[in-house]
Amino acid sequence: MTSPIATCTAFEGHRRIASGSLPEVALAVKAVLARGEQAPVLIFDDITSQPVEFDLRGTSEEIVARLASQERGSEAAAEQTAATEDDTPRGRGRPKLGVVAREVTLLPRHWDWLNGQSGGASVALRKLVEAARVAGEDKDRRRAAQEAVYRFMTALAGNLPDYEDATRALYANDRSRFAAIVAAWPDDVSAHALRLAESAFAAIA
Repeated sequence: MTSPIATCTAFEGHRRIASGSLPEVALAVKAVLARGEQAPVLIFDDITSQPVEFDLRGTSEEIVARLASQERGSEAAAEQTAATEDDTPRGRGRPKLGVVAREVTLLPRHWDWLNGQSGGASVALRKLVEAARVAGEDKDRRRAAQEAVYRFMTALAGNLPDYEDATRALYANDRSRFAAIVAAWPDDVSAHALRLAESAFAAIA
């Protein structure tokens, strides 16, 4: 299930309107639209850069109440999913440790190596699986962070100078080159791109 959006950022053209909780940003966007501004208004999830849409009908109080109701609904659904997973019957094994016995087929040389490891085959296998899992999660976090930066830049910086070079620097993990390029962009776009990219480059380290 998709996690509820915690915070977002809204832009009117290349100018940042507001950044913060959904109610704060929604009311700021409503005020901008009420002034009849001509530049397009785009709102981004602060983590994924996915577009965020608001129902801005009614008064400010009605908008805030509607968002609060949606948030409660998302939280209730997440709690229900977690409760369902907790109630799922587990197979035979060691319940306290969550260990489940299953058949593993390996070549003799693999068994010889595993049995020679400290703690035996089971311990060695668990360590190998855990190491692979962590490595996979790091790669997934890196990819997700890069996609968030790319998604934002495509929406707001696609026509800005050296956009394609900035994209190449992002995926080449060239932090200094990326920072040098986006520094020439409008201040609010540059600052937001750099903030998102910080997560992308940190995930690589």
